Amino acid sequence: MALLKDEPLMNYTFTQTGGPADILAFPKNREEVEALVNYCRQEDIPWLVLGNASNLIVRDGGIRGVVIMLLEMNQIQVNDQLIEVEAGARLIDTSYAALDASLTGLEFACGIPGSIGGAVFMNAGAYGGEINDVFTSCDVLFPDGSIRTLTREDMHFRYRHSIIQEMEGIVLTARFTLENGEPLSIKKQMEELTYLRESKQPLEYPSCGSVFKRPEGHFTGKLIQDAGIQGLVWGGAQISEKHAGFIVNINQATATDYVELIAHIQAVIKEKFDVTLEPEVRIIGEEQ
Repeated sequence: MALLKDEPLMNYTFTQTGGPADILAFPKNREEVEALVNYCRQEDIPWLVLGNASNLIVRDGGIRGVVIMLLEMNQIQVNDQLIEVEAGARLIDTSYAALDASLTGLEFACGIPGSIGGAVFMNAGAYGGEINDVFTSCDVLFPDGSIRTLTREDMHFRYRHSIIQEMEGIVLTARFTLENGEPLSIKKQMEELTYLRESKQPLEYPSCGSVFKRPEGHFTGKLIQDAGIQGLVWGGAQISEKHAGFIVNINQATATDYVELIAHIQAVIKEKFDVTLEPEVRIIGEEQ
């Protein structure tokens, strides 16, 4: 498999920030993932899976050990109402595969840029839908080398959470059960959601997507607007002027710019409104 040494992760993250991985690996199938994880376990080498690095900030010091990206594991198979997808496939591509098969249920995902593995890991969602709604099962490789199939009940899904976040496993394949639908209706809904996304989100700049989880009873973007800090620039990062729930890289931002701006937003919102903002984005890696 492809192995890159001291590879800058800013070349892969959607924020275009992040330090180097000691080793960056691109396995092509589950056998290569198993072999890689078993080798790391035997040699006591730390390892980590990045998904496709969309809803993620890697600190400027990078990540020690082996970083695994599953981008080459991207097969999508449709069998009647069941879609089986490898973890590295894009959620967007999966939603369009469902459309091609006249299956409804994944329209909400047509604009989510993450991978299937990452989407299952964090129960991704948008526009009133989430992975939990259509999930059937997934195959997970655990640090001890075992592979188990987890059902929907096993996953303990809740808002932006699944049990895999505590289990430190790797999603290899996921399955979703959809319903038969009318292709024109499915396509129309996807076009409407794509328009909403493109008109409201700052897609013209690098970003990690929605930064914070939605606090109960509030909307993050409105809190930030009401606090008067929308548009604030911190190093090369900025609270988006188009959507205050996003932080965009406008001028060669560093991961430190992102992390410090996130902390500043949290402090301001806590002080002004006594609301605690919890990051939706994962922040990993070492300080520089």
